[in-house]
Amino acid sequence: QLQLVESGGGLVQPGGSLRLSCAASGDTLDRYVIAWFRQAPGKEREGVSCKTNSDPMIAYPDSVKGRFTMSRDNANQMAYLQIDNLQPEDAAVYYCAADGALPDRCTPHERWFVFWGQGTQVTVSS
Repeated sequence: QLQLVESGGGLVQPGGSLRLSCAASGDTLDRYVIAWFRQAPGKEREGVSCKTNSDPMIAYPDSVKGRFTMSRDNANQMAYLQIDNLQPEDAAVYYCAADGALPDRCTPHERWFVFWGQGTQVTVSS
């Protein structure tokens, strides 16, 4: 059974950067498509980015394009989300998620993904 654990969140000033990590265990990560979601207070969970093994990352909201970079390191069972120029609107709990049914397909819909981490909090404040 695949297990995911996020880390790397914290309190950052506007304009700062964070790299969020997603550590996988229990199965081989290259069997899965990996995605990042976020959920801010009072809002629904939102797809942020997605990456298969072979295709470039996909960024979904226009607001994150050019600032968020997703990568994966299958050999070390890791996925990452680099966030640059953080804005107050980026504050949320960030989750990584995985699905193995169609590992070469990305989607922003959370119900596609079976495996989820516990989330890591990103706070943006001056």
